[in-house]
Amino acid sequence: MYTSTFADATPGRGRILISSSYALDGTPASDDRTRTAATFEVLDKYHLHTLQAKTTAYDFYAVLERLTDNTGIKPPNWYQVFLRMARQYRHLLMLKRAGRGHDPTGVWGTGAGELAVDCPVCPNPKVNLPEGWEDAAPGNQFLYVLFLALDACFWLKRRMVSSEIKDPGLGTRWAYVVENVPYRHFLQTVTNQKEMSTCSGLAALDYANTKFSRGYSTTGVGMGVCARHEFVQPNGVGDLQKGERFANMDYIFGSILRHKDPRVRKIISYDIVCQWWTYLLERLQTLPPLVRMTMILKLFRFVIPKMHIHSHTLDCQVKFSLNLVPGSGQTDGEGIERPWASIGAIATSTRTIGLPVLLWRRLDVARKEQASQREAFELFSVQQADRVPVWKKMVEDFEMDGDKKNPYQMEVGGLTEMDVRLKFVTEEAEEAKRGVPALHVVTPSAFINAGLMLEEQQRRVRVQAELKKAGTTAMEINMKTLCSKLNRGLDQFCKLQATYNPAALQALAARTAPPDELVEQTPLMLPSALLPAQREGGGCVAGLIDIENDMRAAQCRTTTLPRLRNQLHIKSRFLLYKKHNSRHQGMNTRSRTIVARNKTKIRLHSEKFQMAWEARLRIAGGDKSKVGWPKLKKEDIQCMQDRGGRRGGRERWRQR
Repeated sequence: MYTSTFADATPGRGRILISSSYALDGTPASDDRTRTAATFEVLDKYHLHTLQAKTTAYDFYAVLERLTDNTGIKPPNWYQVFLRMARQYRHLLMLKRAGRGHDPTGVWGTGAGELAVDCPVCPNPKVNLPEGWEDAAPGNQFLYVLFLALDACFWLKRRMVSSEIKDPGLGTRWAYVVENVPYRHFLQTVTNQKEMSTCSGLAALDYANTKFSRGYSTTGVGMGVCARHEFVQPNGVGDLQKGERFANMDYIFGSILRHKDPRVRKIISYDIVCQWWTYLLERLQTLPPLVRMTMILKLFRFVIPKMHIHSHTLDCQVKFSLNLVPGSGQTDGEGIERPWASIGAIATSTRTIGLPVLLWRRLDVARKEQASQREAFELFSVQQADRVPVWKKMVEDFEMDGDKKNPYQMEVGGLTEMDVRLKFVTEEAEEAKRGVPALHVVTPSAFINAGLMLEEQQRRVRVQAELKKAGTTAMEINMKTLCSKLNRGLDQFCKLQATYNPAALQALAARTAPPDELVEQTPLMLPSALLPAQREGGGCVAGLIDIENDMRAAQCRTTTLPRLRNQLHIKSRFLLYKKHNSRHQGMNTRSRTIVARNKTKIRLHSEKFQMAWEARLRIAGGDKSKVGWPKLKKEDIQCMQDRGGRRGGRERWRQR
């Protein structure tokens, strides 16, 4: 018989790490005739290399081959044998450290999640909570809140190269992974589930509906951790078969909560929580009995991690912000992203050793930050002393009952553009019923609306022309197409002006146009552009100026300003992402393209407001007090990342 030996290069120590023997007749090793072995030394080394140096099994095995023979002649391949032994050794280590060898029920008496390392700091009534914690005063309830974070990683894929029958797991329910059989059976009942998104920037839902799952038994991994200390939760890890579907995350969520005391308040952080939690109660009722639970909504709060929330709409940023949750402190909810950067659940279990130092460091930072924030808060309270009681009452009411008015949510009152159009269309329809003769098949409100739409087209052409001066041939073709469409619209609008606004035609005829004037610079001469004397005496149909005034007000109130604020929030997120993540030419080019597209939208919204504001000012005869809004200056249009804009224009507009 012959033997292949992997040697340890360390002098003076046992040299045999792995040896495998075959009989002369080629008979391999078997359970009753063991011919393959590995020392504890090599298995311990591989375990430590994996945890600390993040060395893969393949790379570690390659090192052993080099230590055996570095001439390029490969010894017999025992890689699969080594993988099996390493898995068995780690499995036995978990059982040993959990004391299962001394338990009367033995190994097979191990319960679900019993081998997982529980977080020693998170609130647990059986471990670290005092007597009577349930009756704590409202000001101390934040001490007994459990922060959980959910997320998925799509880098941890697995192709269809084996099966559970050929390669079964070792105690899959005893530590971090959910029970395979009930989990798989449940997922088979929700194969037609389709995730829908009504929020911008949710790439996770794109993964949920992806078609690129063919050939994979696992397209990713869903997981839950304690958001503050990053300990993977018992039975809190599950495979994803077709992206980050709600069904997978629902099961993982229920599997985690069955190990938690239902009396403890919980804050759940998830980057798509605005969509996920909407019908969560209904979906939880469809879970199998093993993980089904009853949720008391008053003990739960759903939030979006602080980094991810900037990619959501303003409505999400108000409803699901950690900054607005009492007792959350400076928790960012992004702790679950950090384990993905190492080697998943195994690395997190080693954090217990350094946890005291970490907590002391965070406590020191929190004390310094608290002093700074308290000083600023007290100064602000003195300056706004007459408003503080009202604000405080609103905040306290909202924190006690989430159904009360949200004091942090900005409300936009008044009619929208669509509401104003509907109002005038209804009035015109009633006039037609009364027999009032119509001047044209196109109604007065439709005439003004057509003018405003043409104005919007001119604005888009003008902004694109300025931002894309060095455009490609395709851009030039696109611009010429837009200009041709705009020319046809102007011709049709001039025909309507002869009926509703003849003074505009006279003003255009008397005007000397520059020889190089472009179609997007041609004035439309809406009623607001005419002098009062020009609008009188049949120069403009009666009531037309009021229609435009109301539509301009709707533009200022509900269209331009909210959208401008939203784009400034998005710009802030883009700039932060570019600063921290964009490297090299390719990524920087893509980032600049995205920022330029956002810049175009900001320019369009700001110019639309400015034109509407100037039109209302002309209608009001120059009286700014009748316009309803202050003038929007260029220096007002800034986000938090703009130089000099940290407390600049956007903050002033928010206060107004």
